[in-house]
Amino acid sequence: MKDNITKQDITETLEFNYMPYAMSVIISRAIPEIDGFKPSHRKLLYTMYKMGLLNGNRVKSADVVGQTMKLNPHGDGAIYETLVRLTRGNDSLLHPFIDSKGNFGKSYSRDMAYAASRYTEVKLSEICNEVFKNIDKNVVDFIDNYNGSTKEPLLFPTTFPNLLVTPNHGIAVSMASSIASFNLKEVCNTTIEYIKNKNIDITKYLLAPDFSTGGELMYDKKELEKIYSTGRGSLKLRSKYHFDKKNSCIEIYEIPYSTTIESIIDKIVALIKSGKIKEISDVRDETDLKGLKICIDIKRNANPHILMQKLFSSTTLSDTFSCNFNLLINSKPRTMGIIEILDEWVAFRKLCLSRQLTFDIEKKSEKLKLLIGLSKIISDIDKAIKIIRETTDDGGVIPNLIKAFDIDENQAEYICEIKLRNLNKEYLLKRINEKSELENELKNLRYTLDNEEEIEKLICSQLKEISKKYGSNRRTDIIYEELNIEIPKEDFIEDYNLKLFLTQDNYLKKISLASLRSSSEQNLKENDFIIREIETNNKIEVLFFSDKSNMYKIKAHELPSSKASLLGEYLPNMLNMDKDEKIFYMTVTADYSGYMIYAFENGKMAKIPLSAYQTKLNRKKLLNVYSDKSPLIFTTHITEDTNLLALRDNDKALLFSTSLIPEKSTKNSVGVQVYKLKKNSIISKVMDTISLEGKEYYRTSKIPHSGQFIKESDKNSIVNCT
Repeated sequence: MKDNITKQDITETLEFNYMPYAMSVIISRAIPEIDGFKPSHRKLLYTMYKMGLLNGNRVKSADVVGQTMKLNPHGDGAIYETLVRLTRGNDSLLHPFIDSKGNFGKSYSRDMAYAASRYTEVKLSEICNEVFKNIDKNVVDFIDNYNGSTKEPLLFPTTFPNLLVTPNHGIAVSMASSIASFNLKEVCNTTIEYIKNKNIDITKYLLAPDFSTGGELMYDKKELEKIYSTGRGSLKLRSKYHFDKKNSCIEIYEIPYSTTIESIIDKIVALIKSGKIKEISDVRDETDLKGLKICIDIKRNANPHILMQKLFSSTTLSDTFSCNFNLLINSKPRTMGIIEILDEWVAFRKLCLSRQLTFDIEKKSEKLKLLIGLSKIISDIDKAIKIIRETTDDGGVIPNLIKAFDIDENQAEYICEIKLRNLNKEYLLKRINEKSELENELKNLRYTLDNEEEIEKLICSQLKEISKKYGSNRRTDIIYEELNIEIPKEDFIEDYNLKLFLTQDNYLKKISLASLRSSSEQNLKENDFIIREIETNNKIEVLFFSDKSNMYKIKAHELPSSKASLLGEYLPNMLNMDKDEKIFYMTVTADYSGYMIYAFENGKMAKIPLSAYQTKLNRKKLLNVYSDKSPLIFTTHITEDTNLLALRDNDKALLFSTSLIPEKSTKNSVGVQVYKLKKNSIISKVMDTISLEGKEYYRTSKIPHSGQFIKESDKNSIVNCT
């Protein structure tokens, strides 16, 4: 077996096996060309043109698919899918190329399947007159089909920049193409203005892309200028809706081009099930023959506009369309901006018109030549009749006429074909007049052909006519920055009052006050107890301090709701805490105002602004949030200065205001000495809730201080207080 194995260079394998396939996909399948069509589109539409479906009646789609297989051998399924997207019924294009009858599905629906080809009927739309205009006048090159049995056009001579009017998306090998559609009126006007002045500001005429599904485009001038200049960028689209106040229902009637009804509904349902959206009672698809409609029933007191902003940020009701204007120019892929595309299209269109003018000049010159020969005969018609009558054999008539009147064979043939009944004065005068008209026409045609400006005028006049005949108003509305009202993210959060409970074993409960009213008795683990409870709201931020000098942050609305009957959430799991780490203190903040007070065994205290823990990157975990040089015995969060009572070895007490403690900007500062301690003494306790009648006896106005011995009458209230 080993003898049969031969080494093969991988670069040769790629070159001879993979590269031909890759080039075929790029050049002959996935990337559109300057006429705005891919080969599959071109083969299908040209087949329909040859079938006479530009002016005829509709025929079964199956018939079209079968005929197209003469040009496209990829199978009936692929051909029919291509046909479906080009139809009016599918709503994929602003200007469909196929007039359809039957069910062709919808571009905005993933599950709405199109009917089989035997049930649907099609013909070419009127706009195809502009796609095939003068195609029989040698305006474009024709090539053999795959088996050489017939010819097909290499490109279509589209009389407008179809590449910018028809959206295109394709994935080739190592590259892709994604071209947005623009309004036909805007494209025609932009092209006219560009032909007149190459230095125009494109954004003044080509406002923004326009999509068949409508919706709204969020105008971003910088991004749009980037797309127009480089051909790359992204557009932000969102749905249109209105609120039915009577039925408390939001009706969505237009969605972004890049999404579907089903994906929107699936995402909304997922948000409802996860509890992230609570204002919706029902969502359903009510799309029918009248058009798209997604209905969202909302609960009483819910604000529909704030709810829609939530849905815009969380679902594909607001989506992006990525632009990659990659197309084939002379069989080479190029990513181009709008100016480059217009340049190439105008050059292509000039070539088409030049070839058409050349064709017309040749045909009219041939006809003029025949009429010149006829005019020579008319000068002596009797002589011509005599020659014909006296010629003995049929083959001698033409040579005798050529010799007698100095004309060529074609002219003589034309004269011989004139019927005897046409040798009257009226007919002959018409031919003489036609000769002079042809001479004038040829003069004008040659002048146009020789003058580039005249060809440009012809392009502009055709574009004006197309804009007037086929143009329509924009479907996608443009929302400019000044009209785009940004609703703060905080408004997206459902606001309600709640209570937070932290237990000794590090269980956390978030319970709404409404739920607490029905059941206030807390269910806890055996031997567990509550060490901290805070009444707050759902828009607050919760801070947890651990015994390893770490702090964890989480938004209250991100915490799962609980009930009094449940144990709550286990913080080590929820916060991804370190092993053997424990939360000992919890506080809340809305704006990081106030201070954290830390008291240590060595008699020192630190006063740190809470703003020191605020981070721009919204980090969830902060390290070294307080000093670990001495054991921490007390922590509290204050918003304004308050009184604290500190005990030394349970024999002395010191009452002081936190205003005496200087503020430190460093989070893990060791603080300042508050209590003068003798050797081996420690602060054993600090209290912020002091219910003592004679507490002023222990007060000091300066720190550090050694404190006052605790009176016998106060020992019970101070030392034994927990």
